[in-house]
Amino acid sequence: MAAGPGAAPAGEAGSGAGGSVKRRLRVAIVGAGFGGLTAARALARAPVEVTLIDRHNYHLFQPLLYQVATAALSPADVAVPIRSILRRQKNVRVLLGQVTGVDAAARELKLGDRRIPYDVLILATGARHAYFGHDEWEAVAPALKKIEDATGIRARILLAFERAEAETDAAERRRLLTFVVIGGGPTGVEMAGAIAELAKVALAADFRRIDPRESRILLIEAGPRVLPAFPETLSAIARKDLARLGVEVRTGAPVTSCEAEGVTVGETRIPSACVIWAAGVEASPAARWLGAERDRASRIRVGPDLAVAGHPEIFAIGDTALVLDEKGEPLPGVAPVAKQQGAYVARVIAARLRGETTPSPFRYRNLGNLATIGRRAAVADFGWIRLSGRLAWVLWGVVHILFLIGFRNRIAVLLEWLWAYVTYQRSARLITGPIP
Repeated sequence: MAAGPGAAPAGEAGSGAGGSVKRRLRVAIVGAGFGGLTAARALARAPVEVTLIDRHNYHLFQPLLYQVATAALSPADVAVPIRSILRRQKNVRVLLGQVTGVDAAARELKLGDRRIPYDVLILATGARHAYFGHDEWEAVAPALKKIEDATGIRARILLAFERAEAETDAAERRRLLTFVVIGGGPTGVEMAGAIAELAKVALAADFRRIDPRESRILLIEAGPRVLPAFPETLSAIARKDLARLGVEVRTGAPVTSCEAEGVTVGETRIPSACVIWAAGVEASPAARWLGAERDRASRIRVGPDLAVAGHPEIFAIGDTALVLDEKGEPLPGVAPVAKQQGAYVARVIAARLRGETTPSPFRYRNLGNLATIGRRAAVADFGWIRLSGRLAWVLWGVVHILFLIGFRNRIAVLLEWLWAYVTYQRSARLITGPIP
């Protein structure tokens, strides 16, 4: 069978008296996020052997991770075991492991001392938080990318209230009840709004010596406005909704110092015991593994078919790849981008196996941007129409329920949201792990 231009043809597994025995094309996928998982599932009917590798045994729905951090949901509500998702797909093998490099010449993945051979490689390794040259800030201003991040931030938030209840010094109590979120993108806006609702509604009657409603929540954004990817009108609405919740928004205010006692914004010192980072991300080290050209955020520059230059058998998708839109702007690191790229690469591989020409260059279909600010408040931008308020909030909830993987998770999240809406309570207010 012809493999098509640039493809790696299926080799021979061995030979016997009856001649050679051809094997299926080996497709290795690194990362079981939205892009990697979509690619694996899209190859279900292709004559390939898929090896899906991830350092965790679960697929994480990151858009709702902030709700784990603010005690609205439990980790199991936003994560599903990878093996259970793919248990009926017989051409997929799942491996738990940490990829440490790629030997492109030998076409092998490095997992410590192990080597995993491949014919085609899909890098969907995602991104991690970036501190813009101040990595020392990570210890005092954790970011939100993993379940461990979310449960750690949840502990920090809840411990701040517990310690304030026992604190006799007024100044220290104010510091404990001051929460700072750095970064005014969707994650920062949603996190700040969720903390405000937790403090001013869910915990309002739970303490005796303190009043959680007196908590101070600040959202710090270095740029001129929050939600910069949204139209200015929706950004203004989001800022007004945050103010209604009691969130202080400071724009045009870069953070210059971040320590255990608080942060410095410009020349202003803000004492705080709970600082959360939502200001930026950078891609995984995949570009360094290949020695590939990358941008400032370490994303691999890929071709129109999402293949790495000089390596038509290696694809990069999602947060790992730098792909430009029609205006020459990088595509955002959101789930729909990764899912569409994963499905596209699967089509490219299938076309090569059939000896067909590569599909037309990848083009992202922007289905819109959504962000929620709090109870009955959200903004939605679909290009042709812009929404805010309750309708946008309901739409945000419906979209996120549909994007969740697994019937159990959809029902669990829906029930948790209904319970929180009716009772104003949050059921996952647990302090777990070692207490700092």
